[in-house]
Amino acid sequence: MAAEKGRSHPFLERLRRGPLLGDGAMGTQLHARGVSFDRSFDELNLTESKIVEEIHRAYISAGAELIETNTFGANRIKLARHGLDGQVRDINVRAVKLAREAREISGEQVFIAGSVGPIGQQLEPIGRISIAQATAAFEEQIAALLEGGADLLVLETFTNLPELLAAVAAARRTADLPIVAQMTFAEDGLTLSAEEPSQVVQALERAGVDVIGVNCGVGPQVALQVLEGMRQQTRLPLSGQPNAGLPARVEGRFFYFATPEYFATFARQAADLGVAYIGGCCGTTPAHIAAMRAALKPVATSARIQRPAPSTAIAIDLNPAEQLPPTPFAQRLAAGAFVVSVEIDPPRGLNPAKCIAGAELIKAAGADAINIGDSPMARVRMSALSLALMIRQQVGIDTLIHFTSRDKNLMALQAELIGAHALGIRNIIALTGDPPRIGDYPSATGVWDVDSIGLIKILQRLNEGYDWLGTSIGKPANFTIACAVNPSAGDLDNEIDRFRQKIEAGAHVAMSQPLYDRHTLERFFERTGPLPIPFLLGVLPLQSSRHAEFMHNEVPGIVVPDPLRERMRRAGENGIVEGLAQSRELLQDTKDLVQGVYLMPSFGRYEVVAELVRWLRQELVTTGQPSLP
Repeated sequence: MAAEKGRSHPFLERLRRGPLLGDGAMGTQLHARGVSFDRSFDELNLTESKIVEEIHRAYISAGAELIETNTFGANRIKLARHGLDGQVRDINVRAVKLAREAREISGEQVFIAGSVGPIGQQLEPIGRISIAQATAAFEEQIAALLEGGADLLVLETFTNLPELLAAVAAARRTADLPIVAQMTFAEDGLTLSAEEPSQVVQALERAGVDVIGVNCGVGPQVALQVLEGMRQQTRLPLSGQPNAGLPARVEGRFFYFATPEYFATFARQAADLGVAYIGGCCGTTPAHIAAMRAALKPVATSARIQRPAPSTAIAIDLNPAEQLPPTPFAQRLAAGAFVVSVEIDPPRGLNPAKCIAGAELIKAAGADAINIGDSPMARVRMSALSLALMIRQQVGIDTLIHFTSRDKNLMALQAELIGAHALGIRNIIALTGDPPRIGDYPSATGVWDVDSIGLIKILQRLNEGYDWLGTSIGKPANFTIACAVNPSAGDLDNEIDRFRQKIEAGAHVAMSQPLYDRHTLERFFERTGPLPIPFLLGVLPLQSSRHAEFMHNEVPGIVVPDPLRERMRRAGENGIVEGLAQSRELLQDTKDLVQGVYLMPSFGRYEVVAELVRWLRQELVTTGQPSLP
């Protein structure tokens, strides 16, 4: 019985829109990574799963719209050679899971095809395996692929037509998935059991497959010859996945010599012939698939699954193959510019209007970036990530978010960081966070699976392309990692030791707690020696004498020298003016020691720090300090 006319399935609907590009060889890639041909490649789904997943992701990055599971030999009869016949279900289910994980990590919408190959032994009457036994083995494997969540089935590299028909029958009885049935043909254009393409087409049409094709064999030319013969016999979609020519054995390893450029030509010729599903078999690599993708672009661009266009206001990372450039904040640091960042605390309620207005004022004054706190003092506020997105969207200035390890376990920390990166928030200040007991909810519990040093290590791992346990996230992230340091700390030895650990963990820039004199900074640098990362000086303008006394006596780690507190007492009602004057003096006195400043407004008085930013920008221009427009 032929396949149902007009059968509806996303894979079949996709084929109707133009050529779909599949992946290339799995076994060749595994062998290239040092896996012996004597070993069961299918077992690697359980024992070397990262390698399998990496190969899937490489093909997706190359442009494949369909990847096949690593299950070509995962039937009971073939696995028995390796003593694995009791693990059919585990191997096949795991294989589909690995392909799905690769798809999820890549972010691309690709189809997952359950690969089913021959049993690897002769059937009766030549061999000892009956058609019934073979069919049962195929049913067991296909049931596991269905359980794992395969989108379709690819029955491939069959050299015996009755065996392929047994696999088709098993597939139709076990699953309601599209069936791609592919035979292997020799140089003479016949199967190894001497069937012509027309005989194969007629038998497979009657069996009810959805796509008929050729794979493996000797290379593209024979495949095109066979496909041309098939095209004359059927209106079903065709598939072609040839080998990269014949292999040569060199020093115990097999090499294929058909180049990616040669396969690009094959892809165009197959598309011209009307072949719907195009890919590669033994010897083909991600480079071959990338070349075929480029060759098929004029044909397939309109047919590929498209994402909605993202908002131009937020830079969202949608391309898994493209490495994002450094953030504007990081670029200014790398260029040697004197960087000015200003802190804004998120609102305690639903209305961010004041924060947005403050960011606009600060940007107009000439700041390079906005820092956004993460529920400072353990008080409930809007999330730093949400406010950062709104500021970037509505104000158009780079943001740095404070990110604490206080509230989230290891899983949630990494999930939120990955989400922030995808949304374009890539400057992170790694902090341990204030204990909940000092804030609004003293009965709340802190998590602290890691402290700030551990959080920096997590960020660095993400920048290497892996999560904390070593699982790939698809490509390296590009976070700018900032750390906090307090040169006024009472236990300066411990503070410097932790600071060094933060740098070793991967911090890119240091941002200090508020300082009020040059001497403290010089003492700190004498102890640390030259720093390998930029240092931004924390400056918090004092507002009044009471504010100065509060900062000095009630905020841990903050020291306001006696002379400054005396000046604030004498200033009386002119405390804001005096505080600004002191901040200008400090910046004037220390700008030769640091690479930027981190300004912290008190009580939401953004106009105060905006005035300081304007003065600082003018001062830098006057003194010839490096500053970018």
